[in-house]
Amino acid sequence: MLPEPAYISIGSNVDPARWLPPAVGRLRQLGDILGVSRVHQSPAYGSEDHPDFLNAAALVATPMNPFEVRAKLREIESSLGRVRGSDKFAPRTIDLDLCLYGRLVLDGPDLVLPHPDVIERAYVAGPLAELDPDYRHPVTGETLASIASRLRAGSELTERPDIALVDRDGTRKID
Repeated sequence: MLPEPAYISIGSNVDPARWLPPAVGRLRQLGDILGVSRVHQSPAYGSEDHPDFLNAAALVATPMNPFEVRAKLREIESSLGRVRGSDKFAPRTIDLDLCLYGRLVLDGPDLVLPHPDVIERAYVAGPLAELDPDYRHPVTGETLASIASRLRAGSELTERPDIALVDRDGTRKID
């Protein structure tokens, strides 16, 4: 199978400066990392009592199918201390979501692509737009840049230049 572009949202609200870099590094298990966004901070969704999230995104060329990618993302989360419980908004060491997979549209019980948050959440769309601003959403036809611009209005998304996953010259800081 030829590599497909997998767009992955990355987030943490439990010691995120510790967990984001190794999470990005482990994405190499999926294939070649083509790009990593800047880190952004946003309030935790679903509960005002939880700490803010730090979010980023990565673009990976992967030979895996989307179900294999999702399973591998769950393995990586688990290896980095993510525990899934009944509260889907609970604080977490790491959250990895497959948001886009090539131009695939899928609406199944186990996987929905594109991920609905791409057109609903600034903390997802903003970092994805940094990776590929001209990518057109396979359902709406909007570019990631226009989705991000629309969602940023009224959002509390702020860049965190103090936490970089890549150096200014593009050299990865990930292990």
